[in-house]
Amino acid sequence: MHAHLEPFCGASGDMLLGALVDAGVPLEALQSAVDALGVGELRLTRRAVDQHGIAATKVDVEGTDDHHHRHLPDIERIIGAAPLDADIRNRAVAVFRALAEAEAKVHDMPVEQVHFHEVGALDAIADVVATVAGLHHLGVTALSCRAVPLSHGTVRCAHGLLPVPAPAVLRLVEGLPTEPLDVDGETVTPTAAALLRVLVTRWGPAPAMTLRAHGYGAGTKQFPRANVLRLTVGDPDGGDHREAGAATLTLLETNLDDMNPEWLPPLLDRLLEAGARDAWLTPVLMKKGRPGHVLAAIADPSLAESVRSTMFLHTTSLGVRQSAVTRHHLGRRTETVRTTFGDVAMKVADLPDGTSRGAPEFEDCRRLARAHDVPIRQVHEAAMAAWRAGSSSL
Repeated sequence: MHAHLEPFCGASGDMLLGALVDAGVPLEALQSAVDALGVGELRLTRRAVDQHGIAATKVDVEGTDDHHHRHLPDIERIIGAAPLDADIRNRAVAVFRALAEAEAKVHDMPVEQVHFHEVGALDAIADVVATVAGLHHLGVTALSCRAVPLSHGTVRCAHGLLPVPAPAVLRLVEGLPTEPLDVDGETVTPTAAALLRVLVTRWGPAPAMTLRAHGYGAGTKQFPRANVLRLTVGDPDGGDHREAGAATLTLLETNLDDMNPEWLPPLLDRLLEAGARDAWLTPVLMKKGRPGHVLAAIADPSLAESVRSTMFLHTTSLGVRQSAVTRHHLGRRTETVRTTFGDVAMKVADLPDGTSRGAPEFEDCRRLARAHDVPIRQVHEAAMAAWRAGSSSL
């Protein structure tokens, strides 16, 4: 399942939760994830609100917390001890680590010494864990997002009066697509910026998909525009069927021979975050016998500038080659098969000779394997057997 975010007027933890609930995630599922933290008396509440004529959902975290100033190890301990799916725990911890790294750069101190103020409160921890749990509940395997809207003005926090965007927010969106928002006041919170930084796998417009659900999450503040975040969820690649055809894409390449090899693998994640459809590294032998790599990415023409900027920002390259390429693709569709472990989505391609080739969705296999404590291979084999037998649940 693919989910797409449109932060029309910014993003915050409560807006993300509201959008998830409005899109159909039971509030009880989010409350269960919060309860699993085992700290404090935290209760999620929902209410319908009207934002400039748009019916939206507002979700709040209610409860008391006497300990607001937590360090990263404290938060990692709380989340790590929770009886939640490992994927939820790992993603939630990654969000707070990204936040800690941003704060560490802002204050020029080691990550472990950073103590969170507002974002270290239990309600902020609940925002992060519940958001990750909500996406997990929907079966979201990929998340895209429009450019992050950055407003102006000032915001008051534990450190006093700060400019908007807050310094930590600017650090977190560095290298990501942004756009100006003519609103006076904070519209993107550090918590939301960290969630977007870690969870979004593709930046830009929504991909082709068959829409299954959508929701609007409302923020607390009142602005001249609707203070909502929209979430759409659907089957990717046009859903059940996509005809064979061809598309013109942009290929971007650069040669690297003077970078620390340890810095190379993260580049691929950066390019995918910037909107690349795919990215790869190829070892090559360069002039003077130097070992090097060709860093390459392929992207929609509308996202080529974002990918190119990311290459310049995160490599030592002084130049990027760019060319138009034609990508031919097979007709494809999504089918769902029923197995003893649960339903598994199958990506099915139509071959030129009239036959079909199927492959189970890896994330479905991984999720069911964890739930039933069996090897992924076992779920994969069951899905293939069901597909070959024509056991579709649709």
